[in-house]
Amino acid sequence: MLNNRVNITKSIEVAGRELSFNVGSLATQANGSVFVRYGDTCVLVTATASEEPREGVDFLPLTVDYEERLYSVGKIPGGFIKREGKPSEKAILSSRLIDRPLRPLFPKGFHNDIHIVATVLSVDQDNRPDVTAINGASAALMVSDIPLEDPIAAVWVGKIGNDLIINPTLEQWEKSELDLVIAGTEEAVVMVEAEASEVPEEIILEAFELAHAEIKKIVKFIKDLRQECLKEGIAKEKIEISMEPMDSDLEAEVQKMAKERIAQAIEEVKTKGYQKLEREKVLKEAREEIIAKAMVLRPELFEEDPHLQKQIEGIIVDVEKEIVRNMILEKKERIDNRKLDEIRPLECKVGILPRTHGSGLFVRGETQVLTVSTLGALGEEQILDGIDVEETKRYMHHYNFPPYSVGEAKPIRGPGRREIGHGALAERALVRVLPSEDEFPYTIRLVSEVLESNGSTSMASVCGSTLALMDAGVPIKAPVAGIAMGLVKEGDKVEILTDIQGIEDALGDMDFKVAGTKKGITALQMDIKIKGINTEILRRALEKARKARMTILDKILDTIPAPRPGLSPYAPRIIKTEIDPDKIRDIIGPGGKIIKKIIDETGVKIDIEDDGKVYIAAVDQSGAEKALEMIKSLTEDVEIGKIYLGKVTRTTDFGAFVEVIPGVMGLPGKEGMVHISQLAEERVNKVEDIVKAGDEIMVKAIGFDQLGRLKLSRKEALRNTNKETERNAKNRPRNKSREHRKNK
Repeated sequence: MLNNRVNITKSIEVAGRELSFNVGSLATQANGSVFVRYGDTCVLVTATASEEPREGVDFLPLTVDYEERLYSVGKIPGGFIKREGKPSEKAILSSRLIDRPLRPLFPKGFHNDIHIVATVLSVDQDNRPDVTAINGASAALMVSDIPLEDPIAAVWVGKIGNDLIINPTLEQWEKSELDLVIAGTEEAVVMVEAEASEVPEEIILEAFELAHAEIKKIVKFIKDLRQECLKEGIAKEKIEISMEPMDSDLEAEVQKMAKERIAQAIEEVKTKGYQKLEREKVLKEAREEIIAKAMVLRPELFEEDPHLQKQIEGIIVDVEKEIVRNMILEKKERIDNRKLDEIRPLECKVGILPRTHGSGLFVRGETQVLTVSTLGALGEEQILDGIDVEETKRYMHHYNFPPYSVGEAKPIRGPGRREIGHGALAERALVRVLPSEDEFPYTIRLVSEVLESNGSTSMASVCGSTLALMDAGVPIKAPVAGIAMGLVKEGDKVEILTDIQGIEDALGDMDFKVAGTKKGITALQMDIKIKGINTEILRRALEKARKARMTILDKILDTIPAPRPGLSPYAPRIIKTEIDPDKIRDIIGPGGKIIKKIIDETGVKIDIEDDGKVYIAAVDQSGAEKALEMIKSLTEDVEIGKIYLGKVTRTTDFGAFVEVIPGVMGLPGKEGMVHISQLAEERVNKVEDIVKAGDEIMVKAIGFDQLGRLKLSRKEALRNTNKETERNAKNRPRNKSREHRKNK
């Protein structure tokens, strides 16, 4: 790239396309930066870190921003401001996609602020910028002095027929039954995100193995890139983490007290069968008691070090984690006395909100989610102003997590990244079982309200959404259920937990969410806190998740066996018709005047597609039917050979003008002329002897004249009518009494 700076560009072939990294040309004041290109997709990824740790934190302060630039796809932003504003939902999801595989690989105790920025500069739709950015973030961290322990890499996988495809192109992706993003180190898988069309578990595992083989090649390439950059002086040596040790005597005393007191508290919780709030209260009291005793033991140390209490709290959490994990690994026991593969008590209800279009309440233990479905006209679909091919979305799933769901008193703000991520996961779980637009021409919005939370509210949202869709009468292909699986791993000892609750998520090593139908998987999301897991563990987790999913699906089907046959009386009724695309302008009218008048008179919503499909939505069925008649009148053509009941609009010496299709909205209808010779079988001397203005007469369309004007005939219509009458008379039985006797 830039010739006046020392820089390196290295390339590797991935799925038949070149993936290249340039280091040393751009954004060199960041701790690390990489310009990554895959096909014509280009992303600049930078990694920076603060010089000092953030005070008073016991977590990794990592922030990832994925910056979409609409110039990357040759677009000018919509709206009045004409510049990019807050990140789109897709950008937020892409930020999470980069964050999740990297976070568990930073060393424990590193509390410096880290900021990763992926700026999308050019997009080739065959090559995904979000996955390209994951690889770029890994490389940027590796050439920096920020202490990432292992590089990661990512690919996406599709499935067409029986073939699994690494990094499918846009054309392949549109036909794919699987959209899987997987990230990993050289040793193991660390993150999975997937949407699928009821794909069986064994195919998913094949995809994992295929993807990981490609990931290993990219990881090795990134390691080699770092070594070359070090030689050229454009990569940095990793900084060392310095942690002030705690007084060894105090640390030993705290550990001893914590092991005794926390073990006692957990035993009390198990023996008395405490629920979440009671359990948290008992454990909180135990922690406070340990800290108070420690402060009495060495008050001078607490005066000297204001951060000592935080360190002690960390020791207590580690002890609590050790006790709970050993209980699972050694005794096969859980803190709420369940078996390792046991689901908490389930409850399902539908139709609990009288005026909504559909509602479903799903309860699993102390996790409780209410999902509400709303149906709207196609014109109410979401318009997307982003860098993807997709410009609109007719199915939306929104997830809300109010503070009362965990017993907290906090102000409610807008949705955060977590809420957007959970809503998107539930959306992916259900989108492939929804009916097509032709089958069910509605925009669908689901809103999941978390009422109580104790683990896996996203999967409870999936279950509640299935209930709400079926209650609304949406003809889904199959019901979908979701379950969250956990993992506790120490060396060779591994236990998989079914239906993890909050404490098991916090103290365990994995949160693996699996959603699907009885036939197969529709969505996956996996995050881990260790360096990775192998496919054998994933195989066991998927099989246990499948069994749990079947149990939940049985409970859902016991509650509502099939989608309701009809829609709610408060849901709009949609009538679909098709017109000649050339006649769309007849419905719209000059400046939209005609369609506005139809909407004002009937109270409907009208959506017209470019191919001539017209959708009329109204809660009042009669209004929809009235609008349909208006549209038909505006677009209907007269069919030659067909007989019409027409109205005489005016007469002349040579014939009568007859309106065969009435006008609407103050516009004239379809009019033709009956020549005087076509008024009757006999000779007509004067038109008014036969018809007058305002008369309704039967006429037959017999053709068009040289100027394209419609020609009508009353004579032909009468002749056809008489023939029909004569035919009916011939078929009528002559002797009713004889016929009656015959039938007896």
